[in-house]
Amino acid sequence: MSPRRVQGARPEALFQPPPERQPLAARMRPRNLAEFVGQGHLVGERGPLRRSIARGHLSSLLLWGPPGTGKTSLARLLAAEVGAEFATMSAVMSGVADVRATIAEARDRLALHGTRTVLFLDEIHRFNKAQQDGLLPHVEDGTVTLIGATTENPYFEVNAALLSRIRVWRLESLTDEDVATVVRRALDDPDRGLAGQLGPGGGVSLGEAPFEHLVSLAGGDARSALNVLEGAVALAEAEEVRDAHGRVAPRLEDVEVAAQQRILGYDRAGDGHYDTASAFIKSLRGNDPDAALYWLAAMIAAGEDPKFIVRRLIISASEDVGNADPRALQVAVAAAQALDWIGLPEAHFALAQATTYIATAPKSNRSGLAFFAAVGDVETRGSLSVPLHLRNAAHRGMKQHGIGVGYRDPHDFEDADVEQQYLPDEVKDRRYYLPTDQGYEATIQNRMAARALNRTTDRPRRSSLPRPEANHHAGDDLLRQREANRKAIAETEKRDAAD
Repeated sequence: MSPRRVQGARPEALFQPPPERQPLAARMRPRNLAEFVGQGHLVGERGPLRRSIARGHLSSLLLWGPPGTGKTSLARLLAAEVGAEFATMSAVMSGVADVRATIAEARDRLALHGTRTVLFLDEIHRFNKAQQDGLLPHVEDGTVTLIGATTENPYFEVNAALLSRIRVWRLESLTDEDVATVVRRALDDPDRGLAGQLGPGGGVSLGEAPFEHLVSLAGGDARSALNVLEGAVALAEAEEVRDAHGRVAPRLEDVEVAAQQRILGYDRAGDGHYDTASAFIKSLRGNDPDAALYWLAAMIAAGEDPKFIVRRLIISASEDVGNADPRALQVAVAAAQALDWIGLPEAHFALAQATTYIATAPKSNRSGLAFFAAVGDVETRGSLSVPLHLRNAAHRGMKQHGIGVGYRDPHDFEDADVEQQYLPDEVKDRRYYLPTDQGYEATIQNRMAARALNRTTDRPRRSSLPRPEANHHAGDDLLRQREANRKAIAETEKRDAAD
């Protein structure tokens, strides 16, 4: 008879492999929050998770972020801080039966010993709707404190009923400074790192150039950095590459081979970063799609953060194209959304599409110039008074003071336009936005000129077009009914999950 498979989550193992058998990244996991690197917005001194566990409170949550940002380590540390049993489950390897077994164990543990259970569910987005629904009643009644982890956008991959019962916390890629801290700690730690018995004889010395390239290639992934470091040390040790003090000294080419990636003449933290980004932006502005594509490829191949690239595209779409082609901004924002949804390498297509669109679009910087002209007046004159007729008369008694009196709604007039002062008295004749004749901005220029002419030559005439009778509060009842229906659906889902 084959042995019965034990189902349910796996608690923290009582017996770990000996340290010398563990990868460097596993040995260097933080042992407490003081050793945890990064995510200061969550677990820093004033971070919400830090303050919550200081009160002994830990509610169900979901950790969403890129690989190597500390999701598993953070979940383990949070459980330890509140004195809870830590059980792990992989959504890739587990099913409904495993969930039920885990819940039963957690219920017994709570009833017999008063010990809470933190269930860490890795890759939670791999669970289907039925599996996710199976967690609902137990998360809601506190049988388990669920900590989910995902690299995918949970608002698309996790069902709404479960999301409504947990808090989503976004983990950001580690900064180069964070990764450097992790690498230095591994190099200097005599107990778990490379400076003691677990490292090569004599220790390890990593020069400035290979150190900086290792950090740059990691791309904010601490686990990747430690894996590459361990591989580079093994290569250097095998070839007896040592410094004058007898320490193993991995070279730049050792880091390159360990990373399985050729190191380009580009440093994300140095002049190469800014020079290449500058060339990319100026190629977009200069209407050269071929050059823009080249610099785009150079940045991606060198490990540049793709979010940095797409931010430059969005800025260029507004700063350099502007209203000459308003669609440029839509294309750039769509590329950013595509990057968020599918990531690299597939997002290469969206980045290339946005790059070529912006580089070939008609150009105008007049919107940005207009803004800075207005900023100049605000800085020089301060915040000037709002004309009385534009002010909000929240109470009808305010009209006795002239507030809101005399305002004319443009929708009531022909062409939805009427002569009226909108600027403060001190700058009422200023004109900030002066469109060019490029692309769609030429249409805007003609429209503005026609309106200006009509305002000076014609008396304002009320619009003769029929308009529907509309009550602005008519939708209030619909919104209340929608909320009631939403609550009813949530209760139904809860009952179905319990059954």
